[in-house]
Amino acid sequence: MKKRVGIIGAGVVGTAMGVILSRQGWEVTGVYDLRPESTRFLAQEVGARIGSSPTEVSRSADVVLVTTSDSAIEGVVRGIAKEGGFREGQFVAHMSGALSSDVLWAAREQGAITLSVHPVQSFASVERALQNLPGSVFSIEGDERGFELAAEVVKTLGGEFFFIDKKAKPLYHASACVVSNYLVTLVDFGLQLMEQAGIPRESAYRALSPLIEGTVNNIVNIGIPGALTGPIARGDVATVTRHLDSIREMMPEWLGFYRVVGYHTVDVARAKGTIDEETALTLKNLLGS
Repeated sequence: MKKRVGIIGAGVVGTAMGVILSRQGWEVTGVYDLRPESTRFLAQEVGARIGSSPTEVSRSADVVLVTTSDSAIEGVVRGIAKEGGFREGQFVAHMSGALSSDVLWAAREQGAITLSVHPVQSFASVERALQNLPGSVFSIEGDERGFELAAEVVKTLGGEFFFIDKKAKPLYHASACVVSNYLVTLVDFGLQLMEQAGIPRESAYRALSPLIEGTVNNIVNIGIPGALTGPIARGDVATVTRHLDSIREMMPEWLGFYRVVGYHTVDVARAKGTIDEETALTLKNLLGS
């Protein structure tokens, strides 16, 4: 099969995918986005035609990547289908982590092979995406007839992949949100604690950055529970009590958050084997009260 791909949605992921696939020998036949500047940028980067509509892009390609916002995917695909823009044996994929391939039902009804191919990665900009996409791990879900092609796309990106059942996608995506999006919130909480202690935010960030990087490196290299350190890992009830007292007095709106995170950290410490059952129970009673 010729490697002809059309990109519908020239945001961060769509642009990065188009550029990387083009560099690897795929022909990007068409690009469409509601934002003219995004469309022009990607089209110029890959030497592709700017489609007058999503349907025109779909008709030009053997593989269609719908890389719009999650909320737009189903509507875009339904609109293409109404104009007869899909065909038997064509591959149609989206790259959403939260949605399954079921949102591509309108393409499937016209004989297309539908998939979701999602990179377990965070993309803050096109430049970052171009750096981070290669070598990423992807989840693949959908019509098994498309698995070989999806695997080829991932391998083109130098990545790895696993298959996932569509019913599991919400939990899978929640996992990615917790370790990516909520990590940002966790760091922001730490910065706010520093600020409340009288340390300017910029100084706090510089102070905490090596700690953040070191912790992530430990998680990657040692794993969990081995990477856990700190008062809960040591069973230091007195220190945790002082934390709670200070947060209750100075930042009461964050007390529940600290308790929940600490409560579950006790389980990690127990798994590491650095605290006994009695200490774990004491900490849980303290944090759960």
